[in-house]
Amino acid sequence: MTGLRERKRRQVHEAISTAAISLFLDRGFDQVSVAEVAASAGISKPTLFKYFATKEDLVLHRISDHQGEAARVVRRREQGEAPLAALHRHFLAGLDRREPVTGLNDIPEVLGYHRMIFETPSLAARVLHYTATDEEALAEALAEITDELTARLVAAQVVAVQRVLARGNWLRLVRGETAEQIHPSAVAAADRAFRLLPELG
Repeated sequence: MTGLRERKRRQVHEAISTAAISLFLDRGFDQVSVAEVAASAGISKPTLFKYFATKEDLVLHRISDHQGEAARVVRRREQGEAPLAALHRHFLAGLDRREPVTGLNDIPEVLGYHRMIFETPSLAARVLHYTATDEEALAEALAEITDELTARLVAAQVVAVQRVLARGNWLRLVRGETAEQIHPSAVAAADRAFRLLPELG
């Protein structure tokens, strides 16, 4: 019964977010009220806030699956594989799969979603919070194999590299290139960026 209840909750959670993002992409994040989102999803405003603490969370829960991802990659890496090699491999695999988090996804709705985040100050600020949390988690994972200062410095650089690469890919897409066209140079850019990161000693 608990499993069924949880599945139902996830379905409602996803339905609310889908309704919200559709409205936001159509009219703009700041032009749509939470009450309008609730009405579109067929629920009350108090019920909506039981699922999402803030209006921004209606959008950003879509990236919540990636929270702590870099730390997980480091901890689950293959035996004998260096942490940065594992992170590099993981990013390249994301490019191959056209993961939206790599910026290399030219589905119109995904492009619009990223534009909304980049151009809405409250969403961009919340993303910075997510990024800081990811950086802290990665630093903790790296600190298991090196000293704390090195772990924190490398974690900050890894997160910056991923952000710069993803933003660069997205900008090329919105300028008219396709993901297929960009992929080879996106891979080359990732290879170069990860080579520039310091080795963990």
